[in-house]
Amino acid sequence: MNEEWVSMWHLWKHLGTYNSLISVSNQTTVTEFLLLGFSDVRELQILHFMVFLVLYLAALAGNLLIVTAIALDHHLHTPMYFFLMSLSILDLGTISVTIPKSMANSLMNTKSISYSGCVAQVFFLIFFVVADFALLTIMAYDRYVAICKPLHYETIMNRRACVQMAASAWISVVLYSSLQTGNTFSITFCGGNMVDQFFCEIPQLFKLACSNSYFSEVGVIAFGVCLTVSCFVFIIVTYVQILTTVLRIPSEQGRHKTFSTCLPHLIVISMFLSTGLFAYMKPVSSSPSTLDLVMAVLYSVLPPVMNPIIYSIRNKEIKASLRKLTGWRLFNKNKMSAFL
Repeated sequence: MNEEWVSMWHLWKHLGTYNSLISVSNQTTVTEFLLLGFSDVRELQILHFMVFLVLYLAALAGNLLIVTAIALDHHLHTPMYFFLMSLSILDLGTISVTIPKSMANSLMNTKSISYSGCVAQVFFLIFFVVADFALLTIMAYDRYVAICKPLHYETIMNRRACVQMAASAWISVVLYSSLQTGNTFSITFCGGNMVDQFFCEIPQLFKLACSNSYFSEVGVIAFGVCLTVSCFVFIIVTYVQILTTVLRIPSEQGRHKTFSTCLPHLIVISMFLSTGLFAYMKPVSSSPSTLDLVMAVLYSVLPPVMNPIIYSIRNKEIKASLRKLTGWRLFNKNKMSAFL
């Protein structure tokens, strides 16, 4: 009888050890994530695919036109348009990180994304979004120098200074993206692998984390928010000084031209920052939220679509260059067809 109890105790001990190993394995071994996205209804998935396809093609066309126009027009080879071209390149990257995978999942009626794919999405989305905001901050400084210190503009904003500022921003963002991505995926996932978003968003990944890892990650996000707020305060102070200088301009036409240059920049910054901070700072709900999806679209999809429209509508030089570019292309096409 004693031997039977001993053997049963050893069997129970081994089973307990085996179950604990399975539990640990389930916590740490995540090979893929499931992006819940917008809907499980097939018709709505097709609608989602079509809407995102239109937005993606609009963003590609608008940003590529701006990059091409600035690159080919020598009159636009100035610091302001150099930064605008860089912004368009970053916008192309931002929208290409999230939308293609979401469209593919909707089209093929699947939800999965590999672990490495999720890591890549987090890294590149942080990189492009933060670089976007860093570039908007540099553009605010460029407008400040152009309006408040016009006589020293060429000296301060020379080609070397522009390249150094852009390179410093990109290097800093790479380091921050690496830090944030490394910390995000060093956590232990205890809550499964279902992400309540159409891409791998950090706040939604935190919902899957163990509580002890969650607080360390919040520290990294708080650091990022502090940097963002610092840049925002710098932009506000810069534009207060710009506004003070503009109001002193005696010519109404000069004031109008200055406002038309600065207003698009303020619109882009306000839309980008308000939606991004709201998405990352608001408490994450335990159940899927429509508001989370809307905020994600507003800060990751809408700016790359709207930036080319905002900057080209309010900018005469960009509009003239685009007309010249498209007219030249059409002229060449008509000339070629007539020749044939």
